[in-house]
Amino acid sequence: MAITAKMVSELRSRTGAGIMDCKKVLAETDGNIDEAIQRLREKGLKASEVKAGRATEEGLIISYIHPGSRVGTLVELNCETDFVARTEQFQELGKEIAMQVAAAKPKYLNPEDVPAEALEAEKAILKAQAEQEGKPAHIAERIVEGRISKFYSETCLLLQPYIRDTDKTIETLVKDAIAQLGENIVVKRFVVYVLGQS
Repeated sequence: MAITAKMVSELRSRTGAGIMDCKKVLAETDGNIDEAIQRLREKGLKASEVKAGRATEEGLIISYIHPGSRVGTLVELNCETDFVARTEQFQELGKEIAMQVAAAKPKYLNPEDVPAEALEAEKAILKAQAEQEGKPAHIAERIVEGRISKFYSETCLLLQPYIRDTDKTIETLVKDAIAQLGENIVVKRFVVYVLGQS
């Protein structure tokens, strides 16, 4: 199948990939846009894994104030170069993450940041709930593990479903940006301010 400029343009607008990458993937998939998008995502995820170890000492601190000025957030988003930090795509990613923090109010960045005592307290609560439901001990343990995963997805920013597309997590959103911008990107830290709360 002949690959047209219109097809390349559509794929670029949907993925943000480069022209040559779009042409190549469309040729490989015989013009199938959906399959091309999937292949580009797979390539992007592999690229993000390779870049994960690189130092991120540039970036931005991005703020978001929710309408009504009762909730505000700050997010430190790091990358490898100030060139990428100044791109519209990087800044947009930062705004989306800051908005996510305001909407979902995560407590931690990732599961490793959850204090051991908080995790143990949550497990004890979940175990008691499972026992009250009359579950046998060996099943209660598996239920607790499943519910801990849910706990992480609610309280850890990187594991939260993205508010604009719940099929993606914030971690996936960052990995997609790494694939498109070609640099390692790290959410370093965040803070949420709610009026009247300390």
